[in-house]
Amino acid sequence: QVDLIESGGGLVQAGDSLRLSCAASGRIYSSAVMNWFRQGPGKEREFVSAIRWGGGRTYYADSVKGRFTISKDSAKNTVYLQMNNLKPEDTAVYYCGRGANIGEVFKDGWGQGTQVTVSS
Repeated sequence: QVDLIESGGGLVQAGDSLRLSCAASGRIYSSAVMNWFRQGPGKEREFVSAIRWGGGRTYYADSVKGRFTISKDSAKNTVYLQMNNLKPEDTAVYYCGRGANIGEVFKDGWGQGTQVTVSS
């Protein structure tokens, strides 16, 4: 069992930046994919970004491409999501999730989420 703890959310204005962190309680193996999802008010949870732990290849939803950057620190078992030029439509609870494929998360692989609110 690897627990994930997200942090870094907050209330910001449009155009501002935030960096989310997701720290794992144990080792993340090279076969894993770490994903970021978000769920806005009244919306379904949607894929935001992912990174292959082994190799570091990254993936982004079209809505965040060019504004968000996913990265990892293998020594710290931590994945980050740098969010720049935030927009009100980025308002959501952001979750990290550990899985075996892009956009897929193990049943017990979710963190508790961190709230991001972007005011216009």
